[in-house]
Amino acid sequence: MIKSELVHKIASTNPHLYHRDVERIVKVVFDEIVEALARGDRVELRGFGAFTVKHRAARQGRNPRTGRSVSVAEKFVPFFKTGKELRDRLNHGKESH
Repeated sequence: MIKSELVHKIASTNPHLYHRDVERIVKVVFDEIVEALARGDRVELRGFGAFTVKHRAARQGRNPRTGRSVSVAEKFVPFFKTGKELRDRLNHGKESH
């Protein structure tokens, strides 16, 4: 599902809302998640999961094509951990391995 499909789904299940308002709401929610992560905050959506930022230290990598060593700069990467309810729904109550 892409963002426009999400907006359409929300708008169609909530006919009392204007499509443009739903677009704005979805944009604000995503922007707030991004802003919180940029500040280094954790974003938790109960039952769905949690977004955090992980730090990756600078390191020496290897170019797979040439085999040469390359420097990889430090960076921050987003990380998502699913919530229990989401995992349970995906597995339809099946036992985890």
